[in-house]
Amino acid sequence: MTLSTYTKEFSYNLRLAYPIILGMLGHTIVGIVDNIMVGKLGPTELAAVSLGNSFVFIAMSLGIGFSTAITPLVAEADGKGNVEEGRSAFHHGLYLCTILGVILFTIIFLSKPIISFMGQPDHVVELAKPYLDIVAFSLIPLIMFQAYKQFADGMSETHYSMWATILANCVNVLFNYLLIYGIWIFPELGIVGAAIGTIISRFVMLGYMHYMMNLKKKFHPYFKGFSLKEIKRAVNLKIIKLGTPSAMQMFFEVALFTGAIWLSGRLGTTSQAANQVALSLASFTFMFAMGLSVASMIRVGNQKGLEDYKKLRLVAFSIFLLATFLEIIFALIFLLFHEQLPQMFVNMKDASTLVANTEVVTIAAQLLLVAAVFQISDGLQVVVLGALRGLQDVKIPMYMTFISYWIIGFPISIYLGLYTSLGAIGIWLGLLAGLSAAAILLFIRFNYLTKKLILNSEN
Repeated sequence: MTLSTYTKEFSYNLRLAYPIILGMLGHTIVGIVDNIMVGKLGPTELAAVSLGNSFVFIAMSLGIGFSTAITPLVAEADGKGNVEEGRSAFHHGLYLCTILGVILFTIIFLSKPIISFMGQPDHVVELAKPYLDIVAFSLIPLIMFQAYKQFADGMSETHYSMWATILANCVNVLFNYLLIYGIWIFPELGIVGAAIGTIISRFVMLGYMHYMMNLKKKFHPYFKGFSLKEIKRAVNLKIIKLGTPSAMQMFFEVALFTGAIWLSGRLGTTSQAANQVALSLASFTFMFAMGLSVASMIRVGNQKGLEDYKKLRLVAFSIFLLATFLEIIFALIFLLFHEQLPQMFVNMKDASTLVANTEVVTIAAQLLLVAAVFQISDGLQVVVLGALRGLQDVKIPMYMTFISYWIIGFPISIYLGLYTSLGAIGIWLGLLAGLSAAAILLFIRFNYLTKKLILNSEN
């Protein structure tokens, strides 16, 4: 096939993916807005938010990763025109996601004392604890929202979550402004105000998603008759079997970046704050690949339902190519503006924190040079992983991601970060190694499976 065979698919891929991308960016912008607003308070407050969010991100990865099991099941049912099968996947998925949200909040709340034994600066730990309590509770509405989102994505109705997250961001910015700085009649709560803004925005996001989807006639057959009596053990087990490896895949990657936050904290407050700045920017660009990953999951799931494996392989490779092109563009942006971008996150006009903030900007600028390189491998591994989820192949990829991130990547981060003069840069070189290994292994897996499916269908 020629290059034009794949680029012809770009237009449809982008139409499907852009609402998902904007929705994903919405989640990331919530964190970036918190970081920018809190960063104006000082590097200690920014480091505290980074530490608190590191726990929440781990739990969030499990919840979001688990919820992705809903999309390929719904997409396959939609491809076959089977409403009952899609309805069952949605109802059971929402039921399981609600339970999971409560469990994850409880675990985070009870494990909070662990922060004190992680070798982080004491003043950062004390600021992080009350922030963590509030943000952890927001996991419940967030993961419930994910069930709605993954169902809508599976039905190729990707714009609902986009508008929900845009609304949530507006609410988050408003309440952050009022509660962090104490504007008008509202108290000045600092980083606790940022946490309250986050939890309010996530409840608004969930409520909007349910209300708007319930208005559309297309979804009425799927919303009817929800009852605990209809919840079947066999369907729950099917979703759990598909969702658990997906959750672990996302957990392994997010935990790798969380490990980088903790390692940076051992180097000092400025290194941890710089890590958070660079990670916020890298996460923003990564959401484009994440959106394409969901599009890959939907389209592969549809073609799997139609049993058109040649078309399946074509659309998947077109998305891989598109993601690679986009990440190269972002890599160039990071290379060109690595010194300017970090300055958005700190207050360079405050004389009392100027020295510390200058160090934060310097370290973050160096980290963005590494991030520019791993943009490409990070983008490729996530879109290939989406395609594998569309095939409902999750177990082997789970092992591949574990090996890539924790056998290859994290040991390199520990050694280069803590035992060489590279410091925070060494930590990020470990991230680069892990992401590159994952991209290679997952691509080999997808290439093998799709060739096998085509061969079997022709025999």
